[in-house]
Amino acid sequence: MPMKALLVLGLCLGLVACSGYRQPPTAFHETLTQPYRLDSSDKLRIIVFGQDDLSNTYVIDQAGYISFPLVGSVAARGKTQQSLAAEIATKLRQGYIRDPDVSVEVDTYRPIFVMGEVQNSGQYNYVAGMTVQNAIATAGGFSSRAQQVDVDITRQINGEILNGRVPISDPVRPGDTIYVRERYF
Repeated sequence: MPMKALLVLGLCLGLVACSGYRQPPTAFHETLTQPYRLDSSDKLRIIVFGQDDLSNTYVIDQAGYISFPLVGSVAARGKTQQSLAAEIATKLRQGYIRDPDVSVEVDTYRPIFVMGEVQNSGQYNYVAGMTVQNAIATAGGFSSRAQQVDVDITRQINGEILNGRVPISDPVRPGDTIYVRERYF
């Protein structure tokens, strides 16, 4: 191979290495098809049918628990809505209610964060079905220096914090941090 070709190949490899591209891990997109897992700051509507005094909204605290009447603290972090409903029903059966029928719904999801080259960086409410492009629009749109093809997302999956670069058409999950990079040209 001629020296000039090696030099060009070396420059190209150097540019690719400097780009900082991070292919998202497979778990990154697998979470989009799995049941939603509850976490801190999710606001839940819990209904115990026939027990109006117990039916209310509850917020998952920073430790991952809700404080539920009669049974006390109940771990919610990492559980699905159905598994949390089953756990509350089990605890209520232990001397409080004979056959409780419990339903758990997410009233308000935990917020997302949009940073970088957008008009108004900050914390925003998550809306079901939101894409990266929707989140950027919520933050006032791209700045004039924004790289508008893809973004970096930080997502917590099973207690592990993962980073990846995704196109702006990708779905967003509650709790995601979206970073819009600056373009070079």
